[in-house]
Amino acid sequence: MILKCRAAVYAWFVPGHGAEGVLITGVYGSGKSSVAAEITYLLEQRDRPYALLDLDYLGWVADHAMGYRMMLRNLAAVAPNYHEAGIGVFVVAYFVRDRGALRSIREALGVPLRVVRLAVPWPDVERRLASDVTSGRQDDLRDAAESVARGEGLGVEDIVVENDRPVGVVAHEVMSWLGWL
Repeated sequence: MILKCRAAVYAWFVPGHGAEGVLITGVYGSGKSSVAAEITYLLEQRDRPYALLDLDYLGWVADHAMGYRMMLRNLAAVAPNYHEAGIGVFVVAYFVRDRGALRSIREALGVPLRVVRLAVPWPDVERRLASDVTSGRQDDLRDAAESVARGEGLGVEDIVVENDRPVGVVAHEVMSWLGWL
C-alpha cells in the first residue's frame, strides 16, 4: 500500500513542477508549530497557496515507533491531494532526529524541502513546556532533554535560526532566507 502511495507522490516530484517546501525542526518546545503557523499567515497575506502540515498529528498514536511509520504512510497518502489542489508551497513542522528520517519525509511528501532547525536556550524550552496546560508536556520535556543529550536533530538542517525572539521576527527571517518575501 505505501509503495503505491509513494509512487503517486513521486509522479509530482519532477523538474519543473515548481512545488517547494520548508521543514521547521527542533526539539519539543522549540516553537516549530508557532513559527510554521506564522509563516503560513504571511504566505496567506501574499495570496500564495500553501499547505501547513504539522506531522505530529499524522502519527499521533500510543506507540512512538508505530507513530513514526503511521505518519509517513499518512503523509504519502495525503500529499497527492495537496498536489492535485495546486498547492505549490509546503510548510512542515516536525522534529527530525536524523538524515534517514529527513529522507523518508522528503520521499513521502514528494517535494524538495529546505530545513530550518530552531535553536532555543534550554531554560526557554523548560518555560514553554511548563506553561502548557496538557499533562503530557512533562513527558515532552523529558524527551527533549534526552534528544539534546544524544545530539538528535543536529546536522539535518540547512540553516539554524535562533528562536528566542518574537515569532513574527523569526518567521520573517526564515521567509527571507527562503526567498519567499
